[in-house]
Amino acid sequence: MAITVILGLTAAAGFVAGRSAAPPATARPAAVQPGHAGHQVGGLQISQGGYTLELLAAPSVAGEAGELAFRIAGPTGASVTEFRQNHERDLHLVLVGRDLGGYRHLHPAMTPDGTWRVPVTVAAAGAYRVFADFVPAGAELPVTLGTDLLVPGEYAPRAAPPADEATVLVDGYTVTLDGGLRPGQASQILVWLGRDGVPVPDLERYLGSYGHLVALRHGDLGYLHVHPAPASAASSVVAFVVQVPSAGSYQLFFEFQHGGVVRTAEFTLAAY
Repeated sequence: MAITVILGLTAAAGFVAGRSAAPPATARPAAVQPGHAGHQVGGLQISQGGYTLELLAAPSVAGEAGELAFRIAGPTGASVTEFRQNHERDLHLVLVGRDLGGYRHLHPAMTPDGTWRVPVTVAAAGAYRVFADFVPAGAELPVTLGTDLLVPGEYAPRAAPPADEATVLVDGYTVTLDGGLRPGQASQILVWLGRDGVPVPDLERYLGSYGHLVALRHGDLGYLHVHPAPASAASSVVAFVVQVPSAGSYQLFFEFQHGGVVRTAEFTLAAY
């Protein structure tokens, strides 16, 4: 099954901070235009298309500084050292608990021999999933590989976040998700930003965009890195279109940058 991303919205304008109703029709984006139809859910396999994710070192003690090191082995078994830049990076790395807690979007550095390294501290013991999202040189589409990481110790899974909670607070920012998911259909998602009762109209570009959306499917943690509709200027709303393959729950992690700091807002959204 695949999650298809269709990008091509014109970002909506306007924001009503702390609103309880959906935005007015005049604030909605223009009609959806198809694009990026080749994107698929990934991260379910450690090997795909001749590429393999190999962990070389990983944190083994919760709460202590550690290092995550890995390589991408190519079809011949040699380390891949040439990549096509995707959203201003050669590789994106996501670390998240199997219970969907502790989400981290990391950008490791590669040494000349093809080893990727990034310092990381895992806050709690438990089972984690590591996703490597990259485009090999000469390839047309991204490859996303996934592997498990176990950190020993007492493990208490976190309680599931409330489903369909439309507004969350992140460091004083009010982040509101507007829209729903429909299996097999292009679903329009808007994310609205406010602070202290007023809109945040001056989001900063982060990795070339005004916002990112990582979607993880509950159960198998199928992964999709979604990016917003192209926008020539910052606004208090970021627009996405996502198509999910089946009914069920999805965890959405919205990343945005303001005041030089990247923050993440998390939502649980059911597709039905």
